[in-house]
Parts: sequence; C-alpha cells; structure tokens
Amino acid sequence: MMMTTALVDWNYWKMLKFQKATKEDLKAAACIERKKQIEEARKSRIFNPRVRRIGIDKEFLDKQIAEKQQLRQLEREKEHQLDETLVRNSQLAIILEQREEEERRKLNQEINNYRQVFQRTENRREFDLYDPDLLKKSSPARVDDDPRIGVASAQKFEGEDPHQAERLKLQKEQMQAWLMQQVHERRSIEHERKNAEDAHQEAVLSRDKRAIMLDRMEIECRRHLEEANAQFNRKLAGEQDQRRRVENFQDEENNRAEIFNHVTGDFLMEAKVQAGSSLGPHRVLADRYKGMTLDELKAIWAEQLQQMDEIQRMRAEERRRNDEWDRLMEGNARAGEQYQRELDRKRSQISRQIADENLRLAHEQRTRQEYLNQKVYKEEHMPEFFKQFNTSTR
Repeated sequence: MMMTTALVDWNYWKMLKFQKATKEDLKAAACIERKKQIEEARKSRIFNPRVRRIGIDKEFLDKQIAEKQQLRQLEREKEHQLDETLVRNSQLAIILEQREEEERRKLNQEINNYRQVFQRTENRREFDLYDPDLLKKSSPARVDDDPRIGVASAQKFEGEDPHQAERLKLQKEQMQAWLMQQVHERRSIEHERKNAEDAHQEAVLSRDKRAIMLDRMEIECRRHLEEANAQFNRKLAGEQDQRRRVENFQDEENNRAEIFNHVTGDFLMEAKVQAGSSLGPHRVLADRYKGMTLDELKAIWAEQLQQMDEIQRMRAEERRRNDEWDRLMEGNARAGEQYQRELDRKRSQISRQIADENLRLAHEQRTRQEYLNQKVYKEEHMPEFFKQFNTSTR
C-alpha cells in the first residue's frame, strides 16, 4: 500500500513536470512516505494518554526489551548447545584416548609375550659366547689339593665350596645331634620342673598344717589372755570404785569448807574494804565490787539531767534551722512561680504578634493575587493558542 501511494504521487508529479523519474527518485519517495507513516503511527501512540508515559514510547521500549530478551535467550541456548557439544567432544576424546591406551597396552603386552616365548636370550646361537653364568656352570680346571695352585693362579677363589656334599652331610649330622641334645635337655628340665612342683606342693601342705596348728594355739592363748584380762579388769574396777568413794567423800568435805568460807567471807558480807584495789584509791576490783553508793548514784543522775537538757537545747536549735530553711525554700518557690508566669506572659505576647503578622502577610498576598487576576491576567487565550502545541512527536 505504501509503495502504491508513492508510485501514484510520483506519476502525478511526472505528469505535471513532464520529466521521467529515475530509480533513485522512486527510492527516495518511498523512504519519505515510509517516514510519514511511521510518524503518523507514532502520533497515535504519543498523543494517547493511555499509552503515553511522560513522553516515552512504551510500546517501542517494550518491543526493544522483548527483542533483547529474545536475543539473550538465543545466546543462552547457543551457549548451552556449545557447552553440550564441548562436553560430548570431551567425553568422546576421553573414550578415544582410553581405547588408544588400551590398544597400546595390548600391543605392548603381545610384544613382550612374543619376546618371552620366541626371543629368549638362551635360544640364540651365540649365547654360549657371552653367557654370564658360563664360569659358574663349568667346573674349575685344577686339582684342589695341588700345592702349586696359589692365589695368583686364577684357579682357586674365595667362596668356592668343592666339598659341599660332605659339608652338608656333616651339618645334618651335627643338627641331628643338637636336636637330640635339646630333646634330652628338655626332658631333664621337665623332670626337674615336676620334682620342684611336687616339692612345692608338699611345702605348701606342710605350711598349711603348721598354719592350722598355730591358729589353734593362737586361739587358745587368746582365750587365756581374755580370761586374765577379765580377772584384772574386775580387780581394777573394784579398786576404782574404792578410789571413787574416797574422792567423793573428800570432795564433799572440801565443798562444805568452801561454802563456809564464802558465807563468812568479805564478799558475801559486802565489806567495802574487800573491793579496794592496790592500784589507787579510786580503783576497784570488778569481781568484788558490789555497787555504787547513794552519793555516787546522785552524781550520776545529776549528770544525766544535764545531758538531757543539752540534748533538748540542740534539738530546739535544729528545729529553728529547719524552719529557716523551709521559709527560704518557700520564698525561692514563689520567686520561681512568678518568673514562670512572666515567661508565659511574654511567650503568649510573642505568639499574638506572630499571628497578627501572619494575618497581615495573608492579607497582602490575597490583595496581590486579586490584583494579578483582575489587572495583569484579565485577558483570556483563544483556542488557537492551545492548538499550536502537541502537533508533532519530535
């Protein structure tokens, strides 16, 4: 439809100008027409309050967001496919490497088996020329008892054992003799151990019999000793009873004498002289002092009355100071209340001044607004003034 309209417009222009249009002209006209259609579609979105969001083309932005999300999804799918391909290739490479390693191991195993079966060293034709055990296998070219064979003859070497069979026979005989000797020694040791056990058992039995006999003797001795102790304890108890009776009689006599001495002594007779101390005339003995005289008591009473008067005087002085302090506190409280009332009065006065100032400012602002509305902004704009806005999306 767009191309058809463009062609019609250009045909009409060609008819008027009587000039032939080129391909570039048709292409430019098509581009201009496409831009016009895009502008018209943009107007329908921009000037629609349901679609417009503070001058932003939401539909176009949503389309861009959807395209970006689609691109991201395609990239993620592509990366996922690449990762899967990489994992498959890695697994395939591991499998191929394992197969190659297994084939190499089998080949090496077959080569080693072939060498061990068909290419052994002793199967070679020239093996007897470089056999390392050739000298060990061959017998020495000499006579063992020949005195002419010395160390430098290279015929006799340390470590050789030409009499091995005889030596082994002697060793076996010696080993058998040692075994028989060990058997004989073991039997003799076993016999001695058995004799020692029998002797030990007899010693244990005799020791047990002696212990039983000693136990019986100990019990008998303990019984005699207990009887002797009982008899001695009875005699000792009789002596203690006799001594206790004598001591009780002596204590009673002493108590009677002590009571008589106390009754007839200075302490119970309350003699003044017996309370005197050797340290001074005004010192007394606490354990013999029987109390103060009437004169001493009167002096103490007079001192107590004087102290009571002094205490009353001090209490009266304290009450006087408390009354003065209370009056001072009441005066300070009244002064504080007066100062608070003055502050409240000043604060209310300042609040009234602020309210009057606010009313004056409101009146001035209202007067100024009325002046602006009635004098300055009295002319109304025509509809043509508002139609010139929002005619384009750019």
